[in-house]
Amino acid sequence: MFRRNKPADDAAMPEDMVVIVDQSVNPYLVLFHEPAGYRAEQVRALRNRLVAMNPDGEPKTLVVTSAVREEGKTVAALNLAMALAELERNQVVLVDGDLRRPSCERYLNLNPAPGLTDVLLGRAPLDRVLRPAGYRQLMLLGSGARVTNPAEVLGGSRLDELLHRLKERFQYVIVDSPPVLPSTDAGVLSARADGTLVVVRLEKSLKKQTRDAIRAVQDMGGNVLGCFVTELRGHDPESDRRLAYEPSSEGEGS
Repeated sequence: MFRRNKPADDAAMPEDMVVIVDQSVNPYLVLFHEPAGYRAEQVRALRNRLVAMNPDGEPKTLVVTSAVREEGKTVAALNLAMALAELERNQVVLVDGDLRRPSCERYLNLNPAPGLTDVLLGRAPLDRVLRPAGYRQLMLLGSGARVTNPAEVLGGSRLDELLHRLKERFQYVIVDSPPVLPSTDAGVLSARADGTLVVVRLEKSLKKQTRDAIRAVQDMGGNVLGCFVTELRGHDPESDRRLAYEPSSEGEGS
């Protein structure tokens, strides 16, 4: 199991290939657009912390969520999945578990296709709905057909079976879930995962909402590993050139 960090109060690949046009992929997917940039390195730092929390190298499931919408959870989940897929011999799958407002396919500029709900409802086999995400060893399980009862679909026993099958095939299973406070879906998913990461948008997220979200996940039996804070002011090369570290020209020192 992942080791739990007590949160602070403040806080095998198919042969088919997918070609993605750079301009059509969400610009905030920094691992795709700026893999050598500062922001991509911050995502890798998060990845390295999570890998260090898993010293035995066991396959893990990780839910990425937030207290409310528009905090950047989907972008964080996609970037983290891409960062994990960079590691040698790491097979990674991203699951769009947000059945209310799915967006992973749109962010990757992929057409909607059968996915999670179709597997959970017995309409399609898992192998048929898994597809390349267009980035290294990363696979995608989209949200699938829209349903009117997301919490009921996620609460069934088929979800446990599906996550078990994914862990048999992939080293890391990253699940993008709905935000915690507007629905119970994130708590249901977190209770079945090895760990949960809460995304916090600085100066946008309210402390009370973040605390309530963490408490709600824990009350459902979820293992909150910590928070990932986005939009830190002054922490990028555009505002502080000391943070830039591009390849040097010949003869230039560090």
